[in-house]
Amino acid sequence: MERFQFARLLSTKYKRRGFLIGAFGVTGSIIASQWTHTRAIAQPSFSAYPFSLGIASGDPLPDSVVLWTRLAPEPLNGGGMPSVNVPVQWQVALDENMKNVVQRGTAIATPEFAHSVHVEVGGLQPERWYWYQFKAGNEVSNIGRTRTAPARDTRVAQFRFGFVNCQDWQNGYYTAYQGLAKEDLDLVVHLGDYIYEYGPQSGGPRQHNSPEIVTLADYRNRHALYKTDSNLQAAHAAFPWIVTWDDHEVENNYAGLIPEENQSQQEFVTRRANAYQAYYEHMPLRRLSLPRGSDLQLYRRFTFGNIAEFNVLDTRQYRTDQPCDDGLKPRCSQAFDSNATMTGTKQEQWLFRGLSKSQARWNVIAQQTMIAQYDFDARPDQELFNLDQWDGYVAARNRLLKFVQQQQPSNPVVITGDIHSSWVHDLKTDFNDPNSPTVATEFVGTSISSDFPETFIPPVVAALSANPHTKFFDAKNRGYVRCHLTQNTWQSDYRIVSTIREPNASVSTLGSFVVQNGRPGAEQI
Repeated sequence: MERFQFARLLSTKYKRRGFLIGAFGVTGSIIASQWTHTRAIAQPSFSAYPFSLGIASGDPLPDSVVLWTRLAPEPLNGGGMPSVNVPVQWQVALDENMKNVVQRGTAIATPEFAHSVHVEVGGLQPERWYWYQFKAGNEVSNIGRTRTAPARDTRVAQFRFGFVNCQDWQNGYYTAYQGLAKEDLDLVVHLGDYIYEYGPQSGGPRQHNSPEIVTLADYRNRHALYKTDSNLQAAHAAFPWIVTWDDHEVENNYAGLIPEENQSQQEFVTRRANAYQAYYEHMPLRRLSLPRGSDLQLYRRFTFGNIAEFNVLDTRQYRTDQPCDDGLKPRCSQAFDSNATMTGTKQEQWLFRGLSKSQARWNVIAQQTMIAQYDFDARPDQELFNLDQWDGYVAARNRLLKFVQQQQPSNPVVITGDIHSSWVHDLKTDFNDPNSPTVATEFVGTSISSDFPETFIPPVVAALSANPHTKFFDAKNRGYVRCHLTQNTWQSDYRIVSTIREPNASVSTLGSFVVQNGRPGAEQI
């Protein structure tokens, strides 16, 4: 009875289910001047402060970074901008007071892209901090900080980053971002569920601003709602971010062009196109990710000197349908289908090529759902698997882990989100044989605010003994993971907040785990 009640509860999350490019700026020459020397194309005025959604930077390269903002004086009402192009000035400085300006230019914010701005600033020096700011009309944004990547052939002694995921606005405040913004980091990686598509739900400290979102205007307003959070804005302004999505940026548990709910194919294609465009409009992404209808290139690779290379995956846009009608249940034969895929063939081959060529000490796979097998039913001869995770795509997982075993890229480490809880796994060539080789390590980070119901926790804990490759599990706490890499060790600190029910919280470390160079698998310290 308990098993089926648990399955029913947990399955509520896993149930079945020619453009303009005027938003980009042109890199300026290296100069040292202030706003007063910039020639304005026009002098717009605004009904309210236009930088209400903050500023951000992302996709750092050794000589380049993306700067982002969106003009939105009325953020929850479509932005409140007239349907005209608006010049937005930007500048980059070597100091936090913006006195020593080294790059500057003007970008055009267009109504076609919700007056968002994506400036790809080039000509920067590797492995250094920069500060940046925007100006539109007489209004000036806050000052943000960003950092370029080390040059590819540089030996890097240490690298620090944090990873985050799953920030349901309705379930709690973003107190984890309050702590994250104060950390000593070079980078933040967001693994998906940046927004949630649901309508208002009672019980939480705050509510969504509309029924379930479907149209482009809906998705824009929902992104804007999330962006108004001051803690999220502070975390964006403190570090460059690398982002990827999961399902809720469109719809829960969608797979490729297959919706969760009963929508027609064309209705869902249109909905996905709306969601993808709004996602692009609100993230610090490069031209590579400019949406093309219902398609958007999001998987990409970032190298940080010789210490780390990040393979950022998209496991929603190209995946085949969840097997066995989805859910939490025993696996049927479809879960072992050799043609089933999480990534699509092209992305899988791209990942394998990157891993085989990498010269980095640590090879990071940044992706969404848990790769490790986990049988939620501890009873002998019984099984219960989450089929939205890689447990529903066994052949695809076997291909990945077999490739890692055979090609032996240096220190593969997977970072994962989605499940609103903290886990540490040894990734095995055969999860049913505890003595099989461990070929990689997986760190699963808890959510920023999204819920893991307490009634689910006892069955998961009871099943730990049946899953010896799982080294750690916690679902009571929200937070983020802080990672410190050296040439010899990788340390992941699970940072948790005291509450998400109040706007402020304290931060502490729940547990720390270390991977040694050349020895896959994590040990708690």
